[in-house]
Amino acid sequence: MSPLKRAAAPLAVIAALVALWELAARWELLADLFEIKPYLVPAPSDVVQSLWENRELLLDNAWVTFGEVGLGFALAVAVGLAFAVALHLSPVLKRAFYPLVVGSQTIPIIVVAPVLVAWLGFGIGPKVAIIALICFFPITVNTLDGLGKVEEEQRKMLRTLGAGRARIFTALELPTALPYLLSGAKIAVAVAVIGAVFGEWAGSSEGLGHLMLLDNSQLEMARVFAAMTVLSAMAIALFGLLALLERKVAWWRPESQDPR
Repeated sequence: MSPLKRAAAPLAVIAALVALWELAARWELLADLFEIKPYLVPAPSDVVQSLWENRELLLDNAWVTFGEVGLGFALAVAVGLAFAVALHLSPVLKRAFYPLVVGSQTIPIIVVAPVLVAWLGFGIGPKVAIIALICFFPITVNTLDGLGKVEEEQRKMLRTLGAGRARIFTALELPTALPYLLSGAKIAVAVAVIGAVFGEWAGSSEGLGHLMLLDNSQLEMARVFAAMTVLSAMAIALFGLLALLERKVAWWRPESQDPR
């Protein structure tokens, strides 16, 4: 199926939902439903108008958030890959640290964010740390699972050909884990934007999260929704880039060859 045909169904659903939202906002149905003022529920046309009128402001803040996401995601990939490799190569480390990795996800990031701001200040440091913490788990766990997917018969075959432990890892285990790493990275980059917003809410003077917080306090709801739209577009674009990278560099994965 062509990409255009695959996109037709979700685009039709989005168009229908936007049309319903427009009508409900114009007729003040949503405002009546939630018993709030009509200006608190902007119509999609108002959001589009805000996107255009505030395009420079939104773009300037989007670049700030994008830089935070890029740095935090890159740090998570580097640390997560190294950590997964270490746990894979050492069963002792895996037994000791894997439960801690899982347990770390029980701590709400919205609670950790203010603590990191208090420790690291109001610069880019706490935002990068928060994003890295959010992205670390799916990258580490998926990569570790991928490293363990190699069949023992394949290892034995390489050993019979004279391959040592390092050669088996680089020639067999790492390529097998690559699709899993990229799959975890796609999940991570989608939530990285959320981490950036949490970090900016905890303490920042710029970025889309900071802009949303400011606009919400001033009841600039159309611009709040405009910032949300930019954040969503950013996450979708990053996810799409990683999906494209996955098809290019992990082409041997059976799922990537499925034409459906």
